[in-house]
Amino acid sequence: MRFPPLVEARFVQRLNRFAATVELDGREVTVHVANSGRMHELLQPGNLCYLTEQPAAHRKTAYDLTLVAIDRIGTGSVREPSTPYAGDREPAASYALVSADARLPNALVWEAWREGTLPHLGGYPSARREVSYHDSRLDLVLESQDSKCYVEVKAVTLVQEGIARFPDAPTERGRKHVSTLVRAVKEGHRAAAVFVVQRDDAVALSPYDANDPDFGEALREAVSAGVEAYAFTCAVSRESISLAGEAPVLL
Repeated sequence: MRFPPLVEARFVQRLNRFAATVELDGREVTVHVANSGRMHELLQPGNLCYLTEQPAAHRKTAYDLTLVAIDRIGTGSVREPSTPYAGDREPAASYALVSADARLPNALVWEAWREGTLPHLGGYPSARREVSYHDSRLDLVLESQDSKCYVEVKAVTLVQEGIARFPDAPTERGRKHVSTLVRAVKEGHRAAAVFVVQRDDAVALSPYDANDPDFGEALREAVSAGVEAYAFTCAVSRESISLAGEAPVLL
C-alpha cells in the first residue's frame, strides 16, 4: 500500500482518543488519531511523526497521524532534530517507523489476499468485507462454493523486548469478536484472528495478559475451540506499508 506524500511534524500531546496536537512548521495543529489504543510508547512529546493531509470541508482536522518514529534500542523516543532524518532519507537502522493508523491492517490483509500473497487464507475465490455475523461485524468473510472463513483483523503497535502485545488497552469489543469467531467454528465454518503488527521489529506476538487478562483467556479458549490465530509484521517506510514476515502467536 502506497502512502501519499507525508508531512513531517513533532508530536506534542494527545488530547483524547481520536485527537492529538503536533508541531508543524512552527505552529501547533490538531490531527486525527485513527486508533483508540493507548500507544503510550509512541505518542511521546517531541517524537518525529508523519502526517497524511486530508483536506475536506466536513473535517475538523486537516491531517491524519500516519507514522511515528521510535528508537529501537534506547528510550523509545526519537527527539533529536535533523537526526536521524535528513531530507528524504529513511531512519538509521536503530530507528523504526510505526504505523499509528488502526484502519490500515484491515486494508493490508485485504490487499494481500487479493494479490494471493496470504496462503494461510488462500483457496477462496471470493470475499466480502465488513460482514455482519450474529451480533458482530467482522472484517472479512472468504467464500468458496462449500465453505466460509470468517476473519477478524486486529491492529498491534506495542512491542516489548521483541514480543508484540495485544491489546494495549482493555478491549471488550475484541473479546466479543473472538467469541463470535468461536461461534462461527461451532456452526461449521472456518474462522481466524489475524494480528497485524504495524512495525517490523517483532519476533512473536502474545496476548497482553497484564493489561487485559480476559482477552488472553478468550483467545486461548478460542484457539482450543478451533479458531486459527496468525500474526504478521509490516515493512514500513515513508512511501509504503505492506505485510512482511509471519510471527508466531505465543499463547
